[in-house]
Amino acid sequence: MPDQRRGVLYGVAAYALWGLFPLYWPLLKPSGAIEILAHRMAWSLVAVVAILAVRRHWSWFRQLTRRQVGLLALAAVLITVNWGTYIYGVNSGHVVESALGYFINPLVSVLFGVILLKERLRTMQWAAVGFGALAVLVLTIDYGRLPWIALTLAMSFGIYGLVKKKANVGAAESLTIETLVLLAPALAYLVHLEQSGGATFGDHGPWHALLLAGGGVVTAVPLLFFTASAIRVPLTTIGLLQYIAPILQFLVGVLIVKETMPPSRWAGFAIVWLALAVFTYDSLRSARARRAAELQPV
Repeated sequence: MPDQRRGVLYGVAAYALWGLFPLYWPLLKPSGAIEILAHRMAWSLVAVVAILAVRRHWSWFRQLTRRQVGLLALAAVLITVNWGTYIYGVNSGHVVESALGYFINPLVSVLFGVILLKERLRTMQWAAVGFGALAVLVLTIDYGRLPWIALTLAMSFGIYGLVKKKANVGAAESLTIETLVLLAPALAYLVHLEQSGGATFGDHGPWHALLLAGGGVVTAVPLLFFTASAIRVPLTTIGLLQYIAPILQFLVGVLIVKETMPPSRWAGFAIVWLALAVFTYDSLRSARARRAAELQPV
């Protein structure tokens, strides 16, 4: 199998697993969102350390700079906000709004590029961002409030991506540092829950305990698939594959969870999809133009 085709399959597997997350977190009830988050932090560290042990890959730890550690500590805070908001959104019946966050994430990332990195946008990119802003306005009117779950997910993940880019550390390695940073507060919270009698781990049978611990595995596995894909396929392909996750999340919310979708909400999502269509078309056109320029003789 050609390496690029294998990379596409890895990417599809990663985004498909992320897209099916809404089916996993409700299985952990009656655990609350913060308890699930704390277990996810702790067991994610166990999972990535096990993976690194199998690979016998430890030399990277000595090569980390203070700047990289600081950036990864900031990334740990951002991913905590992202994970916690997502678990809360899914387990409180807001799967569709959670999917919206990952639909608009590419547009938020582009906007961050303008604000933080002083990048210049093309006309069609501005049009896509404008459609995205209009969609948020329509959905705000529909919900009767800002779609704060979606906006928190999009913004936290967008800034997380920028910080991880600046840190320039591999996926499993960076997740190891991030979960190490989060381990102490996660364990402290779990101990507090245990002492106060509010913990659910071990009180609802071995299957429930295994599912809580499995949060680490379902966090680490798609991340490794994504890393294997990113090193084999072009960024434009990754850009297309990333829509698999929110599409699956949206379908879970509408078809399985049976969330209410009034016409105004469909209109808001239609504008989001229009924005993404414009954004994707412009990205593909720009990538083709760059490739054509590179092939021209000097």
